[in-house]
Amino acid sequence: MTELLNFDKKDGLITAVVQDASSQRVLMVGYMNREAFDTTVTTGHVTFFSRSRQKLWTKGETSGHFLELKSIQTDCDGDALLIFAEAAGPGVCHNGYRSCFYRTLQNREWVETDPKVYDSDAVYGAKQ
Repeated sequence: MTELLNFDKKDGLITAVVQDASSQRVLMVGYMNREAFDTTVTTGHVTFFSRSRQKLWTKGETSGHFLELKSIQTDCDGDALLIFAEAAGPGVCHNGYRSCFYRTLQNREWVETDPKVYDSDAVYGAKQ
């Protein structure tokens, strides 16, 4: 199953772009190692490797906003994945937005162009 994937280019990690299966909107970008990929395929919940914590994490394990796997594609080099998923919550961004891509460059300034869809402090706790 992983024979086409090249985990050797980036220290064992593959970039994983997650797109909403219905709207086609890019929701987030994460990284997968071989174990995260296998866990995603086995459980149907999109799972990543956290570079900062150096461990696996399943999107939604804290918030309940899981990403339900619909399909996976790989690029021609086998070093990137395009994951189509259905979000099981109002948003995937830990800042309270539907997508992590809620800022748009306008007149050389980053502007929040999407509305917040949930209270991230209530889900994750107030930021220190």
